[in-house]
Amino acid sequence: MGNGLTRRQVLWRAGALGCSAAASPLLTPLSFASAPWDNRLVAIILRGGMDGLDICRPVGDSEFAGLRPGLSEGGVPLDGFFELHPDLADLEPLWQAQELAFVHATSTPYRDKRSHFDGQDLLEAGTAALGSSVGRDGWLNRMLAEVPGAVAETAYAIGREEMLLMAGAAPVSGWWPDLDITLSAQGLRLLEATLRDDPAMAEAMAQAVLLADSDGSGVIADSDAPGAAMTAMTGDMQAATSGKPGQAHLRIAEFTARKLREETRVAAFSLSGWDSHSNQAQSLRRPLRQLSQVLNGLRDGLGPNVWGKTTVIAMTEFGRTARINGTGGTDHGTGGTMILAGGALRGGRVLGHWPGLAEGDLHARRDLMPTSDVRSWTAWILRESFGLSQERLEREVFPGLDMGSAQGILR
Repeated sequence: MGNGLTRRQVLWRAGALGCSAAASPLLTPLSFASAPWDNRLVAIILRGGMDGLDICRPVGDSEFAGLRPGLSEGGVPLDGFFELHPDLADLEPLWQAQELAFVHATSTPYRDKRSHFDGQDLLEAGTAALGSSVGRDGWLNRMLAEVPGAVAETAYAIGREEMLLMAGAAPVSGWWPDLDITLSAQGLRLLEATLRDDPAMAEAMAQAVLLADSDGSGVIADSDAPGAAMTAMTGDMQAATSGKPGQAHLRIAEFTARKLREETRVAAFSLSGWDSHSNQAQSLRRPLRQLSQVLNGLRDGLGPNVWGKTTVIAMTEFGRTARINGTGGTDHGTGGTMILAGGALRGGRVLGHWPGLAEGDLHARRDLMPTSDVRSWTAWILRESFGLSQERLEREVFPGLDMGSAQGILR
């Protein structure tokens, strides 16, 4: 951690100020890292098993409409074979600008057990099997460890555990975005003293309070806190109380864009809500719109210059069944879809090999058949973005992976 401030110190001081964190169904810890190259990478974990067949609809496959009655109409045409879910219509300009792409029929090596926890662990670990010798490191942290000179920004470790994706030996900054902070009169006095005497902590707390209010209700003044003491708080903390409930994803996009415009080069966070066992036509609307807003928010917040150096990878632990179930939803499946975005992307394409939806073409006669490995696409993005060698990617970042031939994913 930078500026002489340790994770233990941040946690201790946060506790002294009366900070508490609550679990969020939307977001998990947001992590950043800086590095000595100019390209940017944003990794988004879509937790719950996103239904790629609904997001990027293969309407040109003659089997699709029969497998998905009620979930196959009203899409936005993409290339004559695939259509975009109507609640992602705001992403069409990215597609037209070749800044959006999809990888269909892809997955991790995880098969048939269909546990969210195991599937997510394997996705973030980047290994071929659970319990490998790599341990609890994440592939993104291992990538950073391969980059000479990579350093962490000042850490804001307020809240729960880090994402496995970013866990490991390489230095990474992290914090929890849905923090609730209650400031008593005593806490205010301590905070003022800390801000006056410790510039590193002043910056840390300003950032923490900004993120604390990302859900619109994070900063609370105790009733016994005198008005004068509250007036003495920094402008950043006053401004941090202006958010609105339900807008956490927008605040995360804004904050991520701001960090990437500065020293940060890698960001990772997650969005939940993708487990659509019933009434999928309605249950996916909110996460789809939030994802659309996050991607467009990153583009707008980064500006043309930095967006042109940025690649966004959105990935999920597994796909869903080809057929809808009796409650209008889909169950845990296998082959899924990656969403790629960014100005660095050669987009406007649906990548991967399409296996077909005839019953004989399905995995276990129920799921979209995986025809590629999520890790391979990710490794090539890392290769093209940051110049890591194929040998090191296959040996250190994704141990045992055969990346195959170059994919030309980026411009």
